Amino acid sequence: MGTFTVPVEVGSPSGGQFIQVEALVDTGSTYTVLSRDVLGHLGIESIETVSFELGDNRIVEYEVGEARIRLDGRERTTLVVFGTEDASPLLGATTLQLFNLAADATRERLVTVPALLK
Repeated sequence: MGTFTVPVEVGSPSGGQFIQVEALVDTGSTYTVLSRDVLGHLGIESIETVSFELGDNRIVEYEVGEARIRLDGRERTTLVVFGTEDASPLLGATTLQLFNLAADATRERLVTVPALLK
């Protein structure tokens, strides 16, 4: 499967200032990851620490907070992980689901999908 990036705007939950980043679409990551610097600049604070399983099966803990995301012409509030200072932005599965988007790796784009209600 190929990888690709998309432009994403990130702001505080109140919707004040936004910063645009190029985020790698990562459906294997539960949450969106941004560097601690970016989140701190926007005034986003940690609300709790969460355990995560890495690809090598190690369990690590990271702080999470809430951020406002602009994507595909819409805005949503989502959980974001406070990554390391040099962390590359990742757009995770939960954020994609909130926007009813899925990754089309062949065409390297996001596509709209219907929400499920069963």
